[in-house]
Formats: sequence, C-alpha cells, structure tokens
Amino acid sequence: MTQDELKQAVGDAAAQYLLPHLEERTIVGVGTGSTANCFIDALARHKHLFDGTVASSEASAQRLREHGIPVYDLNAVDSIDYYIDGADEINHRLEMIKGGGAALTREKIVAAVARHFICIADQSKLVDTLGSFPLPVEVIPMARSHVAREIVKLGGDPVYRDGVITDNGGQILDVYNLRIDAAITLEKQLNQITGVITNGLFAMRPANTLLLGTDEGVKTLTAQ
Repeated sequence: MTQDELKQAVGDAAAQYLLPHLEERTIVGVGTGSTANCFIDALARHKHLFDGTVASSEASAQRLREHGIPVYDLNAVDSIDYYIDGADEINHRLEMIKGGGAALTREKIVAAVARHFICIADQSKLVDTLGSFPLPVEVIPMARSHVAREIVKLGGDPVYRDGVITDNGGQILDVYNLRIDAAITLEKQLNQITGVITNGLFAMRPANTLLLGTDEGVKTLTAQ
C-alpha cells in the first residue's frame, strides 16, 4: 500500500473506532495534517450522531465546517471525549513528536483536555527512539535567537522555519540531531526556556491508543 492509502485506512479506522461511542452530546477533538484530514472526511459520514468538534488549527476547522460539522471554541465546551490526531514520530510508549504542520501548541492544548487521545499514523512513523524527525519548538518571535542558543546548550541544532507564522503568531525552530531517550525530561527542559511557547514533544501527555496503518492492515496498539 502507498503512504496515502495507509493514511486513508487509519482515518477510516479511527472513525469506525469512535462509532460505538458517538452520542448526541459527544465532542470530538480533531488534529491537523494530512492523516487528520483523512479522519475528518471519514467522520463526516457520521456527523448526525454527535454534537460537534474542537479543532487544533484554523485549517482543520475550515475543513470540518465545509463538511457541515459544528466547530466549537475550546473555552465553550466542558470536556472532550476523544482527540484524534497524527504524529510525525511515535515510539512504543506512545510518546510523540508533533508539529510538522506548525499546529503543535493548539494540538497540545486539545490533547490535554481530551479524556482519550487516539494517534493515527502509518507504519513509517513508529520508531524505537524519537529524534530522527526534527523537533519543532514554537517561540515568541523576539525570543527566537535566545531560545536557539539555549537549545544548542542542550545538544540540539535549531533551524528557523523561514516564513512560517503559527495560528498563535509564533515562529518555529526545528531542532535536529537529537536522540531523545528521556522524552518527558526534555519536554520539561525546553518548556522552561524563556520565550518558548511549547515544544512538539508529546510525552507528558502521550497517546492512549495508536491506530497504525500497515501493509497487513490497521493495528491497534497501546503503550508498552
């Protein structure tokens, strides 16, 4: 199967996974990116079964609205039952690197509120050790150089993602050459740097379930 076919398969699988749990008052959190888009399209077939959604980016919100699915501000909902999103990398503890699409801060906020986080990814995203994919760090623009210098002290090589402004008005540093063995520790260290909005490590709040698209079908995995 091609990567696009695998993404479509896990998007469809996530919608089927949710189907028995969708009720009139259910709020679904929806992530950002090409795999999340596949899920949005699959979820649209069941839009009459649940209340609405909270989106982690303006792009996802627009796609949901185009399907006629209500999109709520996070401050207007009491809770989110499920959050479904992709990952740039995910390990066997279901810790992730996210933020290739520059929506990491809102993704992290929605994930923090959700009761159950379902990651949807193709088999290329599952790794033993995080770090081959550059780690995004969202920063206040005036602090970009300061944050970059502090990241170098931690052993990373930060590169400014030129021309990218996040939905929050932040800028992105992509950090290369990290081997991330202690993801929770590094997530906390990066967030303590003055000027960092957040970083793309999802380790303090990992996924609960991974729906992994493989050539043998979609596999359901939990943390090891």
